[in-house]
Amino acid sequence: MVHDRGMTFDGLAYTGTPHDRAASLRTDPGWVDAQLCHDDTRVVPMWRDRTLLTATGQPAVLTAGPGRAVVAAAGQTVLLGLDGTAATFAVDLSEVEEAEVLRLAAADTSTDLRALAATLSGPLAATLAYARGMLHWHRHTRYCGSCGTPTSSAHAGHLRVCDGRDCGRQIFPRLEPAVIVLVESPDPEPRCLLARHHGAGPDRFSLLAGFVEIGEGLEGAVRREVAEEAGVTVDRVTYRGSQGWPFPAGLMVGFHARAVDETIAVDGAELQEARWFTRAEVVERIVTGPGSGPVDSIGGRLLRSWAGLDGA
Repeated sequence: MVHDRGMTFDGLAYTGTPHDRAASLRTDPGWVDAQLCHDDTRVVPMWRDRTLLTATGQPAVLTAGPGRAVVAAAGQTVLLGLDGTAATFAVDLSEVEEAEVLRLAAADTSTDLRALAATLSGPLAATLAYARGMLHWHRHTRYCGSCGTPTSSAHAGHLRVCDGRDCGRQIFPRLEPAVIVLVESPDPEPRCLLARHHGAGPDRFSLLAGFVEIGEGLEGAVRREVAEEAGVTVDRVTYRGSQGWPFPAGLMVGFHARAVDETIAVDGAELQEARWFTRAEVVERIVTGPGSGPVDSIGGRLLRSWAGLDGA
């Protein structure tokens, strides 16, 4: 049976932004402009999806004059939300040379957000991920997918509108949902299914995952992905938790599933091999071997939880 150690996970990285997203206020351009002028407004600058770091290694967050100078140089501004009465904005400086960006933001360097995952507080990591995802969406939605006309930002960065006179399509930020699953064998001795994907190292096994396709639910996507890639049939599928994954626009939904039998037949396209691992083997891999995968991912949390090492 599936050893469920709790209904859902708490504290997943990049999930649970602390802001009031101010949906009823951000449609008012005058109100948004007024927030940008307040001295207590926080500005989170980003450059080509990278977080800016100060000389002390902290993410750059600006207020007052420095914040307004960065906003003036930005190609895109997005209201992330309110903390009490203070607004937080993300600004994209991707069109500015990096050296000038660092000068404007009083920053020392830029880095990938995931490199900071183990050092940031949950709310700050979630804020930076939210900013990254929104700014990435804007840079890749500059033209209407229906008529090819340029689009313009609206609603404080939460909407783009086609400028075409005969189109005017409204484009909202979209997510790409994906499932990730820990499959447990029906054997009395608990074992879980791990697979090695093409391009992975000789001992780099991980959980199975895949995107949800049009016309299927999340549980259906779990059953299809496991069957297609590993040739394993599962019956019971149990939801464990979800994680915002703005790299660039994902939503990872985690599940446990139980296999009908232990037959494995990898597809040879996505996977090189798949094997059943005992709990003792998984514990050894986490403690002294290659680990459980990225520390910031729900996949690692699923595996550590099943192994009884949720804090590892």
